[in-house]
Amino acid sequence: MSSRMAGSALLRHLGPRLFAAEPASGLAARGLVPAAARILPAARMSSAAAEAAKEAAPMEQHQHGEKPKAADGQDNKKGIVSYWGIEPRKLVEEDGAEWRWFCFRPWDTYRSDTSIDLKKHHEPRALPDKLAYWLVKSLVVPKQLFFQRRHASHALLLETVAAVPGMVGGMLLHLRSLRRFEQSGGWIRALLEEAENERMHLMTFLEVAQPKWWERALVLAAQGVYFNAYFVAYLASPKFAHRFVGYLEEEAVHSYTEYLKDLEAGIIENTLAPAIAIDYWRLPADARLKDVVTVVRADEAHHRDVNHFASDIHYQGMKLKDTPAPLGYH
Repeated sequence: MSSRMAGSALLRHLGPRLFAAEPASGLAARGLVPAAARILPAARMSSAAAEAAKEAAPMEQHQHGEKPKAADGQDNKKGIVSYWGIEPRKLVEEDGAEWRWFCFRPWDTYRSDTSIDLKKHHEPRALPDKLAYWLVKSLVVPKQLFFQRRHASHALLLETVAAVPGMVGGMLLHLRSLRRFEQSGGWIRALLEEAENERMHLMTFLEVAQPKWWERALVLAAQGVYFNAYFVAYLASPKFAHRFVGYLEEEAVHSYTEYLKDLEAGIIENTLAPAIAIDYWRLPADARLKDVVTVVRADEAHHRDVNHFASDIHYQGMKLKDTPAPLGYH
């Protein structure tokens, strides 16, 4: 009696698995699934659990207010949000709002030091200093003829060029540190920080004035020439290269001062500050374009002092690695 009951129970459990019809297009119809996978409950349990999970997923999405996935198994509009299951960290602002920028992060923001001396000037004494000074001055004439009082357009070209020296210098110091097995004194990071800051100036002024096609062509030509020229100059003489950038930043301070004069005189409309500038420099929500130009000018003054300082180190026969870099100077 007991054996009959055991056989009945076994048939009741295995019957649906042995005799249930399966679609002809499945793997079983092609003989690819072994019979054990259709008989043993453990082999079927994972499949049943997967099917149950598929059925439960739309219900959970509905309960949590999520959009159901499309028929092809992908979200309707959702893009790739993780790399091999590593979800990006969600960042928020101080007021709890979600961080909206990908080009910089909350820890990259800062309050610019606008108390810096804007009139400081390094008097050229040695021949390389005089050469760097007059080379920069020779570039002022075509700038004035070409841009005149179109300060926003000039800022676009200026920032595409100004972001090159920090990247070139940081890259060459990085390679030197690797091949000589020596520290950099923090100068790699300082120069790359300068390049990134200049790039953010460009991202800001793109919101103020969109460059025309011929301005884009001019930027392409200027950057191509300047990058290669500065690369060779830095290899030949870092002290000359840094001095040249120091004088270039002095001219940038002067250019932004003229920009501010036209804003204060009403020649240029003092519009609302771009949102990217408000978040990057931690400006008030009601900041205007004048506030943006003010902090950009202060950044250029800091870059001026850093590059003159780096050149002075070389003139004294020292190496940058032996003198701590002014990290976080802006």
